[in-house]
Amino acid sequence: MGCLCLQTWSPTPDFQTKADPVPGARETLPWPAVPGTSPACFRAHLPDGERALESPSPPGQGHEDRVLPVLCPRGWLRLSCPDEAHAGSLAMTSEASSGSRCARNGMLRRRAREEDSAVLIDMAPGAEKGDSYGSTANTLEPGGHQAATCRVGSPAKPRIADFVLVWEEDLKPGQQQDHTTRDKTDAHGAWRETFLDNLRAAGLHVDQRDVWDEDSAVHYVLLSAPWALLCYYAEDLRLKLPLQELPNQASDWSASLLERLGLPNILLEDMPDVPPEYYSCQFKMSKLSRFLGSDNQDTFFSSTKRHQILFEILAKTPYGHEKKGLFGIDQLLSEGVFSAAFPLHDGPFTTPPEGPRAPGLNCRQVLFRHWASWRKWHKYQPLDHVCRYFGEKVALYFAWLGFYTGWLLPAAVVGTLVFLVGCSMVFSDTPTQELCGSTDSFEMCPLCLDCPFWLLSSACALVQAGRLFDHGGTVFFSLFMALWAVLLLEYWKRKSATLAYRWGCSDYEDLEERPRPQFAASAPMTAVNPITGEDEPYFPKRSRLRRVLASSVVVVMMVAVVVMFLVSIILYRAIMAILVSRSDKTLLAAWASRIASLTGSMVNLVFILILSKIYVALAHILTRWEMHRTQTKFEDAFTLKVFIFQFVNFYSSPIYIAFFKGRFVGYPGSYHTLFGVRHEECAAGGCLIELAQELLVIMVGKQIINNVQEVLVPKLKGWWQKFRLRSKKRKAGASTAAGQVPWEADYELLPCEGLFDEYLEMVLQFGFITIFVAACPLAPLFALLNNWVEIRLDARKFVCAYRRPVAERAQDIGIWFHILAGITHLAVISNAFLLAFSSDFLPRAYYQWSRARDLRGFVNFTLARAPPAFAAAHNRTCRYRAFRDDNGHYSQTYWNLLAIRLAFVIVFEHVVFSIGRILDLLVPDIPESVEIKVKREYYLAKQALAENEVSPPPAPTLHLPSSIGGGAPTRCSASAHDGVNSGRV
Repeated sequence: MGCLCLQTWSPTPDFQTKADPVPGARETLPWPAVPGTSPACFRAHLPDGERALESPSPPGQGHEDRVLPVLCPRGWLRLSCPDEAHAGSLAMTSEASSGSRCARNGMLRRRAREEDSAVLIDMAPGAEKGDSYGSTANTLEPGGHQAATCRVGSPAKPRIADFVLVWEEDLKPGQQQDHTTRDKTDAHGAWRETFLDNLRAAGLHVDQRDVWDEDSAVHYVLLSAPWALLCYYAEDLRLKLPLQELPNQASDWSASLLERLGLPNILLEDMPDVPPEYYSCQFKMSKLSRFLGSDNQDTFFSSTKRHQILFEILAKTPYGHEKKGLFGIDQLLSEGVFSAAFPLHDGPFTTPPEGPRAPGLNCRQVLFRHWASWRKWHKYQPLDHVCRYFGEKVALYFAWLGFYTGWLLPAAVVGTLVFLVGCSMVFSDTPTQELCGSTDSFEMCPLCLDCPFWLLSSACALVQAGRLFDHGGTVFFSLFMALWAVLLLEYWKRKSATLAYRWGCSDYEDLEERPRPQFAASAPMTAVNPITGEDEPYFPKRSRLRRVLASSVVVVMMVAVVVMFLVSIILYRAIMAILVSRSDKTLLAAWASRIASLTGSMVNLVFILILSKIYVALAHILTRWEMHRTQTKFEDAFTLKVFIFQFVNFYSSPIYIAFFKGRFVGYPGSYHTLFGVRHEECAAGGCLIELAQELLVIMVGKQIINNVQEVLVPKLKGWWQKFRLRSKKRKAGASTAAGQVPWEADYELLPCEGLFDEYLEMVLQFGFITIFVAACPLAPLFALLNNWVEIRLDARKFVCAYRRPVAERAQDIGIWFHILAGITHLAVISNAFLLAFSSDFLPRAYYQWSRARDLRGFVNFTLARAPPAFAAAHNRTCRYRAFRDDNGHYSQTYWNLLAIRLAFVIVFEHVVFSIGRILDLLVPDIPESVEIKVKREYYLAKQALAENEVSPPPAPTLHLPSSIGGGAPTRCSASAHDGVNSGRV
């Protein structure tokens, strides 16, 4: 559906309908081919004696050309009917110039009310007297004649609107507006009116409700689609609908394990109204009777399917010149023409007063009681219910979050045990006891130019704290976490494939996904899709590549900005350490390096949060400019940009501490400087304890800030929205205690902000617990505790605080999986270098092998003496941590240890990658049971859509929207072999 064009039709004798049609006769009129659908027409059956189309006046008898609003698909101008010669007289023309562009607004507005009264589908008698939201009862056409009607399946009952548009109007008397503001208000009003007129012409039922007070007004536009339009777009969007019902066989691996062991499963809960599984295939109108539940219009299309169809229409409907980007609800929302656009919730989430009787609960109430309740923190998530209500994309996010959280449990247990082992070794470790009992045996060199000499024994507490994380168990835990991450991703691929099949989206990206509306309007040309064989908007790959490269330059510049901030943090730490060390208080001077590091971590966190907001907005602009064809590709490109930036933003400081801090200091008398400031040294406890501190500050601090924001910010915003709207209602004289209509209640909720921030938070957390896990074995435990809260917090936001999002289809978690795989590989390399170069594990092992197995004298082994020139200049000698001789040159021990460290990195990486590869080969990506179901579904779909039937059942009669068919009820025939179906899914 491209644009709303106006077409002048002068009927020829060939197309004039006879005044008295022959009983049982079948007439055909052309139907426009629409992008994404077969070029064939819908089949229509005319009951005996029923007049399907009012006869136009014959030429020469006072007939004037009629202006018909036609929903004209840009780029697809073919007409397909048995009589191609006659089709030419009704061919629609595309937008060739501004004179014939979409929707000549003046003429369209004059006909708006008339077009809105066109009958779309016959309803049950008396329906028009009930609730009119979404009602399409019989009305009179402009000429006073009653429109012809048709029935498909059982009559649909009038229902409340599926989609709501809202805008607010300021009515303050006497308020003076400048010329610019007045012009903007007028332009917005014209755009809004044109957009709503085009929605009516597209076949939607548009009903407006207003709430007035003395100063302002809130306008609610209620939208619903008739059965004919739903069927048409279901085929156009390639929606998959059920063919055969199966019992729900969903199970969790932990449930299966506990069942085999005969243990009770406290995680399992009986859910009401469990959605069954289905064999399904893409919807074909000509095969309507083959689909399950097709005899009931009310329930055949689920609420999520209706929302997808309505949003597709809203996203493509123009309100001006499409080439100028004047189309779609997203653009209108960004311009402020509408305040909100959202589907309606199924009802309130609170339990009805008569008690929590499951059969009487709506889907939202079921989710609130069994999913979003804090009391259900230890229960499985009802993912099928989530998918049915919010769509596959939201359900896949919560499936991933629950799966990841479940796998964190063994990692947290092992990490806690490793930490407890470290606690037990603190007071029994020989080198630590030597250091703490050395008193004045080891006088250390100054940490800065004006700093005093200090005693190593004063750092006893820091060394003991470092021993909590730096011991032999850390090596085992690093190996364990590397294999844990590999297995996590392998089994998630199996879980994702199972869910994708169960929810009918396993081939969505390859076959079903359509071009983005913004891409379709801006693409300079069309080309044949090699998979579907259909003509689609196209943007040259070479041009997109140039744009992607230009965007990459901007990304690199932003990364450079982050590096500049990192350098400033390094300088801040060095300067702060110097200032604190000059303090007269001995305690502050001794902890100067730690104080500088802690405050630097906090400043770094502030920088991180500020830069994140700026870069996300920039990434949106760059990704739109790159012209990606589908929404999945668009989101993947945007995600990759933001993650690259966030990776550098969040991980640059830990990477610096882990791999660079203290490596290029020099030695007494020959220290290296940066901008005149001496390079930082690791504290007495080593860089590993500093890395653990940095991780806890950033990871845990970010989690606390995010959770506080997710709790307080929605409550404050929701309170303000409710206060603002209810105060307007009170001014208007309406009682808020009498209850609210659904659209007003939902407008008081907050707009859903999508899943990007939720995914980003979890993926960054995954990086912290894998890339730097050798420094902090407790990281998985903190992540587990956070995620237990996060699942229910996010669930409550979606069920209680957010307006219902448009249900989006998705095949998997997208590019996030590839990012997780990249982090897993990086984690293996990172932990290998951490253990080799930042931990004391290898120096201790070397000392035990070459010197003393009981590690006595290890502290003295790790300390070098200051060169004679430095000692003479200060009239005293001192020690510093390094493997150097008395002249400051690297000793033989340093080179031996370097060779051992590099060998350890190579062996560790190869062992982990080899085991990971073996696990990848042993664990199939798709379970065998799912492969069998996929083949079975393919077979059933082929049977259902087969064309070589002996006597195919007649398709039901459809009354098509006047905007599509040309202003009057349109019928056209399609033979059993007209190319609509090819027997393939």
